[in-house]
Parts: sequence; C-alpha cells; structure tokens
Amino acid sequence: MAHQRRKWVGLLLATLIVVLCFCPPFSGWLRLPDTMETVVGSSVALQTGVPGRLVSGPGDGVEIREAAAGTWRLHATQPGRTHVDLEVFGIPVRQMRIQVLPDWKVIPGGQSIGVRLRSKGIMIVGYNLIQAGNKQVSPGEQADIKVGDRIVEMDRRPVRSVEEAAQRIRQAGEADRDLELTLVRQDQSFHVKVHPVYDKDQHTYRIGLYIRDSAAGVGTLTFYDPEHRVYGALGHVITDVDTGQPIEVGEGRVLHSSITSIDKGQNGQPGEKRGQMVDEHHVLGDVKTNSSFGIFGYMDHPPDHGMYDQPVPVAPADQVHPGPAKILTVVDGQKVDAFDIEVVSVMKQRYPAIKSMVLKVTDPKLLAKTGGIVQGMSGSPILQDGRLIGAVTHVFINDPTQGYGVFAEWMMREATRDVEDTATAA
Repeated sequence: MAHQRRKWVGLLLATLIVVLCFCPPFSGWLRLPDTMETVVGSSVALQTGVPGRLVSGPGDGVEIREAAAGTWRLHATQPGRTHVDLEVFGIPVRQMRIQVLPDWKVIPGGQSIGVRLRSKGIMIVGYNLIQAGNKQVSPGEQADIKVGDRIVEMDRRPVRSVEEAAQRIRQAGEADRDLELTLVRQDQSFHVKVHPVYDKDQHTYRIGLYIRDSAAGVGTLTFYDPEHRVYGALGHVITDVDTGQPIEVGEGRVLHSSITSIDKGQNGQPGEKRGQMVDEHHVLGDVKTNSSFGIFGYMDHPPDHGMYDQPVPVAPADQVHPGPAKILTVVDGQKVDAFDIEVVSVMKQRYPAIKSMVLKVTDPKLLAKTGGIVQGMSGSPILQDGRLIGAVTHVFINDPTQGYGVFAEWMMREATRDVEDTATAA
C-alpha cells in the first residue's frame, strides 16, 4: 500500500514539473542564460514572466529597468564581471553571470607587415658532433640538453645573443673549465654544466649545439587600436622553424613589407605569399607578446596603405554568425583589397580558442590569384555587418578555399591585457 502511494506521489510530482515547465513564467525562467556577454552601451531585453524580477549583483556594470510586466532591460554601463539574480516573491531562484566588455573600436588592418623577433635567451635547435680525439662528441647532448630548450644564463649571467654565447663558450674553453648553463624547458628552469671541446676544423671551442636567437617573417596586421596605441597581428603564435616551439619574445620589431609574388594553393599543398621587408630603418612598432592568438605590442600609428582611417566596432564572440563577410589582405605590393568570403560555421566558445569559425573564400578574383587562403594571409581581418569579427588563421590542407578564423574578441583581450594590468596597478 505504501509502495503504491509513493508511486502515485512520484507521478503527481513528475506531472507537476512538466506542467510548470510549460507554464509561461516558469518556462521564462528556464530560458534565461547561465552566462551572457554584452558590450558597454548595449541594452539586452530579457523575459522573466510574472512574478519574476531581476536584481543586479555587485558593482555598477549593468543597470536594470523594467520595460513591461515580466520584461526587463539590462543596460551595460562599464566593463567588468557581475551577476544578475532572478527573484520570485523576494527569493533568489536563479543567477546569471554577466561579462561586460569594453566598447572596443579599432582600425582594421590588412597591411602586409614584416616581423623580426629576438628570443628571450638562446634557442637550442639541434645537436652538432665535434671531433675529440678518435671520437665525435656533443657535450650539450651528453648534459641532457634537449632541442627546444632555451639558454637564459651562462655562469649565472644573462645571455642575449649567439655572439655573446660563443664568446662565453670560448672563454670557458680557454680556461679549461666547466660552463654552467641556466636553461628553461616548458616554463621550468634548471642548471647543467658542460665542458667546451676544441673544434680543430672551426678553430674554436664549442659545446655541440646548434643555437639561434632570432626569427623573421612576413604576416598580416589585423587591427590598430588608436585609443591605446596597441595592435594585433597574425592570429596565431610564431614558432621556431626547426623545433616547432613558440618563441619567447625578448624583443621584437614590426616593419613595412611588400608582397612580391604568390605561390597559388592547391589541394594537398598550401600556397604562400612571398614578401620582403621595406625600409627597415622605419620601425612601426614593437612586439611585447607572442601568444596563441598572434603577436601584440605598441604602435604610434598604423602602417600606410590601409582601407580604413576611422575605427569600427569589434563584435563580441557571441554575436558572430554564419553568412557573408569580407577579408582585407594584400596580394600584390602593399595595396590592401577587400575580398568576399562566407562564414560557414561558428563555434560556441565560452573560453578563448584559436579555431573560432570556418571560412570559405567566394571571391573570384582572390580564387584566381591565390586559390583561396595561403600562408602569409594569417591575420587578415574579417569584417561582417560593419564590425571586425576576427582574423584568418589557418588553411585546410585538402581544400585551400576554406580555413579557420579566430574571434576578434579573443585578440582584443590579449592586446589590451597589459593596458588593463597597468591601469589596475596604478
């Protein structure tokens, strides 16, 4: 008997829950998002139904006004994180986390730029065997130094260039003593000792390692923020050509560059822009960060030859949608042109990630010139509905007409991180 009673009570509760889910006030509560992003100056309408009401959380990030019975309007007033509570009869029953983004406005780029990076320390890119008596040795390899490690100190003193490293190695060799190296491997530092060996062929002392302290290449500027004088470019990290490891920036420069030719992309073989740096004495800006979302730093003004001289809004990630768009890029010389593409699909990313959307080139002129997306086009800004939504990052190897793009919001967060940190510290 008790079992039957529990069964009927369970059925009654299940029926009540189903009815409530279709009841307008309750269904309105369920449709409220757990998290939401908006931009300073924007307003968002939310329906709670009666008797629900929205109450703002800590801070002054959003103002809440009742637009009609059961309908509320959230107005974003300043950047930051806050939350909004749904109350029913004065009891909190639901909470929404709100991220209010700055009203970013930037000048879209598209210009071809040259990048010169000097690494923070000396990169180990390979081993070299030295003839020592009747055998060949690599003291560095014997000391368990790995390709991809960085030498940041020699004998407890910073080392910044290959020339400086060679001098320290020679001095230790001539003194017939061990050289203490401080290395960084996957963000962990450690010390090893190596004994330089005299290389009769090169007439100098060596430790059996191929080393590099710099990298250079050509890419595309994505945007310039005139308010903070920061820029973003490339849309992906710069890695060492031999090790594939991200280059930790010691210092860097951004320069003008010009596209001289293009290797057209084909199925199974990505194409490439070929360019050269122009007027290397005219430095456009520095490089502060080399991250998964590109390179970032400061510029006094954007490079010449752009299509825009006035800022456009940056679209929040959750407002990017499939449909027609344009990319800005250079295919000849230094002239920026706009080309038609299609945003095929958009990934819903709660956290920053580099593959945010799938793109397809539809412009006949660009297809005829490049075959689609080619190397060197990374960083080309993507515009949709008059806003910057992202940048080109990767090409599909088996279909050069398609590739990936990253949200502009993720790049803006990276570009303004130091600005925000400085403001907080002050």
